Amino acid sequence: MPQPIIIALDAMGGDKAPDAVIDGAAFAVQKNPNIKFRIFGDEARVRPLLARHASLANVIFHHTPDSIPGDMKPSAALRQGRNSSMRLAINSVADGNAQGIVSAGNTGALMALARLVLGSLPGIDRPAIVSTVPTMTGRCVMLDMGANLECDADNLVQFAIMGSLYARAALHINEPRIGLLNIGSEEMKGHDELRAAAAILRETPLHGKFIGYVEADQIPHGDVDVVVTDGFTGNITLKTIEGTAKLCANFLKEALQTSFIAKIGALLARGAFMQMKSRMDPRAYNGAMLVGLQGVCVKSHGGTDARGFANAILVAAQLIEEGLNERIKDEFAKLYGALPDAALKSIESDTVL
Repeated sequence: MPQPIIIALDAMGGDKAPDAVIDGAAFAVQKNPNIKFRIFGDEARVRPLLARHASLANVIFHHTPDSIPGDMKPSAALRQGRNSSMRLAINSVADGNAQGIVSAGNTGALMALARLVLGSLPGIDRPAIVSTVPTMTGRCVMLDMGANLECDADNLVQFAIMGSLYARAALHINEPRIGLLNIGSEEMKGHDELRAAAAILRETPLHGKFIGYVEADQIPHGDVDVVVTDGFTGNITLKTIEGTAKLCANFLKEALQTSFIAKIGALLARGAFMQMKSRMDPRAYNGAMLVGLQGVCVKSHGGTDARGFANAILVAAQLIEEGLNERIKDEFAKLYGALPDAALKSIESDTVL
């Protein structure tokens, strides 16, 4: 029998907590019965929800009187959140009682607390938020999605290495194509940090192929498997993709209501539309990992429902099963011993202490 995967859940994080969290846990166990939970939250609100699911009868529950509001600043969360459901769930990973944590709570607080409690993996200056987006050919890994608004060349190189390993572990792409997000494909385009990162990546023996610069319109086409950028640009890109998808869906819905013939056509094509809706369902892509930490930490979208939260749990379980953090540690140990002297000097000069 495989060893159980123990995941800590912040039951009080998110717009629909704790209902979406507990119902999502029940959905996740149906998909992967090997998952076990340590759940942190308000007993008066969580216990009745647990009682509705026989599959959650054996969870380990911890009553936590405090929770972190969605609008709390990270600095305040560090000072005031020591007994919160989020902090104690993260503590359980640091203590070795869980292998990963999933929360739909305050993103800034989660990143700040996870970095403080878990610490970064060896060789990682800044953890990044990594997620996937749908493309014409499958899925694409993107990082950073908002954890680091400004990045130097060293950060971008580290993101590329971690992103390539994430693509191998989560998407099973053996030779991912890695690109730096830029405003053009020409070598002279972009700011200094991008050009410096590109120079280093051309000399780095990655698990994959560095294809140079990519533009934003190449992402949905499936021209690249791993897109590397700073958190400011990455978050804007993600929100633009999400907004464009909603716009297209709304235009299509309006067009199918314009006439009786259009409505008949919509009825006849209902199966195709359902298939398209399934491929574009944001719940299927929910679950962004804070990659680079000493422990698996997955951020669920705060407004997701139980199905979306279940997917975030399954993402965490998969990354634990695939040993992503161990792969990252091994890869950095190998690469920093294999980089050319010029690349190492560039990294050392760019590193933020």
